[in-house]
Amino acid sequence: MKPTQHHLRKIDCHVHIVGDGSSGSGCWFKLDGLWKNFLGKMMIKGIGLPASAMDGGLDKLYVENLVQQVRESSLDAVVALAQDVPYSDDGISLEEDAQFYVPNDYVAELAREHPELIPACSIHPGRPDAMEELERCIANKMPVLKLLPNCLNVDYDDRRFIPFWERVAEAGMILLSHTGGEMTVKVFDASFGDPRKLRIPLECGVTVIAAHSAGRSGIFDADWTEHLLEMFDKYPNLYADNSALCSINRARTIKHIVPSKVQRRLIHGSDYPVPISGLGPMLMGRLGFADYWSCGKIKNNLEHDYSLKRYIGFTEASFTRMDELLIKVSN
Repeated sequence: MKPTQHHLRKIDCHVHIVGDGSSGSGCWFKLDGLWKNFLGKMMIKGIGLPASAMDGGLDKLYVENLVQQVRESSLDAVVALAQDVPYSDDGISLEEDAQFYVPNDYVAELAREHPELIPACSIHPGRPDAMEELERCIANKMPVLKLLPNCLNVDYDDRRFIPFWERVAEAGMILLSHTGGEMTVKVFDASFGDPRKLRIPLECGVTVIAAHSAGRSGIFDADWTEHLLEMFDKYPNLYADNSALCSINRARTIKHIVPSKVQRRLIHGSDYPVPISGLGPMLMGRLGFADYWSCGKIKNNLEHDYSLKRYIGFTEASFTRMDELLIKVSN
């Protein structure tokens, strides 16, 4: 039974929207090379859609499937993410280097149609119209800003962006920023995934969620989780999510963030439609075989991830903390 409006909602703070533009959405994606093509089809099949969806009609199929999964899960809502393209240091679009694009207007429209979706915009702060786009997204009631700095070429140390961060803070918008390594999308500068880069937005008063808790993705990635944990003592407006940590390559991060002191800053996220599995947490000794086997029978991807996180030991508060933040910053 879903909670009433007087209760905090259980929210997945990290869910990607993907589309092919077939509905006029403006979305697009590129699967260059055998590995990207394989990974894309694996993700689509993993969420229960036929591989043929990649050849046409993905916009509608993807959203319908996502909304159905939310409704049939223990969750009340998910934060649906837009995706900007990278820009050069002098503000020139590098669209040719992007793997996918999801317009802010499309995500805002989806949220108006489906109350289960909380809209997150994506705006490179160095694009020429960044402030104008930010104002449009604020007017469209988009309470979250999602950025993948190492893949969008966003250097948070760039002081030219300070007015942008000040407006984000003034509007009560939450920054969900990728931290740590990345394997799925082209990386411009891996160092931009270091959580210490978030100091300027934090000092401007922005509430920040460090996605993936700054852990590794690839074998040779830097692991910045300990730096993130140190930052919690200095910045009360800094949080982290546990998205994608039920995958084999990111499960190593779990051991750093299960202590109760850290969990007070944790927020539930899945990184849907990125494939999840309890195998990684089980191999790391964070999940028993019986629980791994039981969760593996769950076909609903959002529920699968939710159940794994509960068995791993993430607190009930981690599932409602996103709603707490949304209420806090809106007041």
